[in-house]
Amino acid sequence: MKIAMLAPPWIKVPPSRYGGIEWVVHYLTNRLVERGHDVTLFATGGSVTEANLASAFDSEMPDRIGHTMYDVQHAANCMRRADEFDIIHDHTSFSVVAYASLISTPVVHTLHGPFKPDICNFYRDFRDSVWYAAISDYQRSCCPELRYAGTVYNPIDINGWPYLPSGAKEDYLLAFGRLCVDKGFHTAIEVARRTGSRLIIAGAVQPSNRDYYETVIKPQVDGDQISFLGEVSVTEKWNLFSRARAFLFPIEWPEPFGLVMIEAMATGTPVIAFPEGSVPEVVEDGVTGFTVRTVNEMVAALGRLDQLDSRIIRQRVQERFSVNKCADGYEHIYEKVLQGCVPA
Repeated sequence: MKIAMLAPPWIKVPPSRYGGIEWVVHYLTNRLVERGHDVTLFATGGSVTEANLASAFDSEMPDRIGHTMYDVQHAANCMRRADEFDIIHDHTSFSVVAYASLISTPVVHTLHGPFKPDICNFYRDFRDSVWYAAISDYQRSCCPELRYAGTVYNPIDINGWPYLPSGAKEDYLLAFGRLCVDKGFHTAIEVARRTGSRLIIAGAVQPSNRDYYETVIKPQVDGDQISFLGEVSVTEKWNLFSRARAFLFPIEWPEPFGLVMIEAMATGTPVIAFPEGSVPEVVEDGVTGFTVRTVNEMVAALGRLDQLDSRIIRQRVQERFSVNKCADGYEHIYEKVLQGCVPA
């Protein structure tokens, strides 16, 4: 198949630091090329891919995330070439969806974000313009009336992630991601304080969340028990995840997938998380980590980590979230869409 793959225009593929969707696109695109498909990746300049690269911009621009002008320009760069492709796979926000009915090439749009009321209303208006792919059954249930082609979990290539058995882990907890109140970093700090555990926090502080970091997180960082490393490189990220005793994920919003959870588990590190959104689909309670409902339960779960086997944790990631499994899922969707026979 001739496939156009659209990544968001803000961050290069693969990302050098912060990036979630970009990793998904990177893994999927390269695997589809390996399988013999002719793929053109529409991504920002500086991206590295096995596919043909098409860029509307010379370099990444994380400081302009969400600026409509760049999103539209990026989408147009692909859509003016729509006739060159059998199918377009869109991982961006709204522009391609809004204009998909103006082209004859079918579009598969992966829903990477949450369904807030205004977002649901947007997608309902364009429910028949594209075929939708959900990244979890929970996400799909939030707006069930869309024209879904299927559900495909986000992937990870565990061969690129280091593994350490439980006995080789270091005595610290990890909280990682974009620093915002919804991710619950303040709760992770509370758990660390209550258990006397060392906590390492790492991730990007974006302008919209600067006040949360400055007023809630920074005053509690002492460089000893509570450390904040800021945004780290990919290699540093691998090391942090692989050496952590546990990954804390006390989110306060309905996470549609949570790639960071399978990144932790790929290194054999268990996840302790609140069961918001897709978390119960991703974390197998008592196998790859624990799902808990309160701070007290999260504290108690740290005392049960010896019940988990790091080898099984990594194995379950390979079985459920491999790049091959993701590529299989999307190939199936592409074929059914092109045949006009979409799976239920």
